[in-house]
Amino acid sequence: MKCVLGAAALWITASSGLAGPLDEPHLNIIPRSETEKQRVTAVTRPTTEFNQAQPFEENSAGAASVRARKNANAFSDPSSNMSFENQLKFRVGNGMFRKVWVSSPTSTLASDGLGPLYNARSCQRCHIKDGRGHPPEFDDDNAVSMFLRVSIPGGTSHAIEEIESYLATQPDPNYGNQLQDSSLAGVPAEYTLQIEYQEIEIPLSDGETAFLRAPTHSAANLGYGPLHPEAMLSPRVAPQMVGLGLLEAIPAADIVALADPEDDDQDGISGRANLVWSLEYDMPMLGRFGLKAGSPTIMQQSAEAFSGDIGISTPLLPAGAGECTAQQTDCLNMPHGDGDERVFEVDQAGLDLTVFYSRNLGVPKRRNVDAPDVLAGKKIFYETGCIACHQPSFVTHRLADQPEQSFQLIWPYSDLLLHDMGEGLADNRPEHRATGREWRTPPLWGIGLTQQVSGHSYFLHDGRARNLLEAILWHGGEAEPHRDAVVAMPASDRAALIKFLESL
Repeated sequence: MKCVLGAAALWITASSGLAGPLDEPHLNIIPRSETEKQRVTAVTRPTTEFNQAQPFEENSAGAASVRARKNANAFSDPSSNMSFENQLKFRVGNGMFRKVWVSSPTSTLASDGLGPLYNARSCQRCHIKDGRGHPPEFDDDNAVSMFLRVSIPGGTSHAIEEIESYLATQPDPNYGNQLQDSSLAGVPAEYTLQIEYQEIEIPLSDGETAFLRAPTHSAANLGYGPLHPEAMLSPRVAPQMVGLGLLEAIPAADIVALADPEDDDQDGISGRANLVWSLEYDMPMLGRFGLKAGSPTIMQQSAEAFSGDIGISTPLLPAGAGECTAQQTDCLNMPHGDGDERVFEVDQAGLDLTVFYSRNLGVPKRRNVDAPDVLAGKKIFYETGCIACHQPSFVTHRLADQPEQSFQLIWPYSDLLLHDMGEGLADNRPEHRATGREWRTPPLWGIGLTQQVSGHSYFLHDGRARNLLEAILWHGGEAEPHRDAVVAMPASDRAALIKFLESL
């Protein structure tokens, strides 16, 4: 694959499977010098020495790394290299993120416009403490931080014409793009999420055994008639929020350089970039955010969440009724929070504040990086081949107007590419270029603090894994040989591997 990077655009040859431009118009990029490019190549080359921690490895987010709190607020600090003025902006953005929305009309014009259909009344109620959501655990436990996406095959758009290998889908005619389990008075909710689990026993080496729970998700109590016969459902748990701005600042060239869609090096790992249509710039862009890399920028991801999760309009998605479809007439006819005095329920200033907050949630520093068992686990992680997808480090762009994210050595342990994870994890629902078996490699930074922040240790896109070992054992497809290696390795090596992951 041949890549030529300019100051703001990347052109990729057709052999990469990504014909056309990959621009980064949302970033004010200062091009790297040739000397800097050489330094970046050297510093991000995976290590082969595991007798001590690497230089700067403790700082997962570079100079933006925050101290590792020992309470549930560990994911809620701003980038540590932030100016005082920007800290004030961050706090106001936190207010937007935590705002509890109410129905219209009310006297609190700054907070009305909820729904009429919604999954949560605030961003914070899905991303609990800026951390990871969870599936409902008991019959009376609501699914506020989990929902089902829905689509049917087919449809037309600019993306189909301009993005190679684009997998066309369209909203369900009755239910839209996602199912909402809450609603305002007088409007039926769309569904109730139901999950049934089947226990699977997995024999491990040294006489150990693990148990996996295989979920079946269904939409019960449908409020607007049946789903389309070809409806495809995908369960989604809200992911953690830390480090998003740094992921956005990784050069597209560096991400795409890791792609190997035809597995030319024959290591069994492909990796493909998702290309998505940008609502901001009306063009194809590299997908980075979401469980299938379905959003190109934090701005678009935030607007989509406001619309789909809360029913709030923004300049990017201006529908005041959020996800209401043409068939949901009672929903469309309800009052909402835009009108003569207010064009959008969240205006551009409010959206910008939310984006700034989301961009600057700090990644905690690693713990115990020099501990012998952590170093042993790191060696196992690297030599087992996990880094083929979980790319250890990148250096972000030099940015003229984002000092917090500018030219930082970061350790997200993700390539942000799509990988076939096998039939066991397949949702069988495509998203842009992602097939029903592909998922974006999730960043691992902060994963060891999940229990502390979120009060649970549930992982993967639907929270089925109850601990890190279960998450590993669900790996299939491209990662199947690596999973099998974990199953077969000595129990002490598995324990060390988990210690390494817990240090991230």
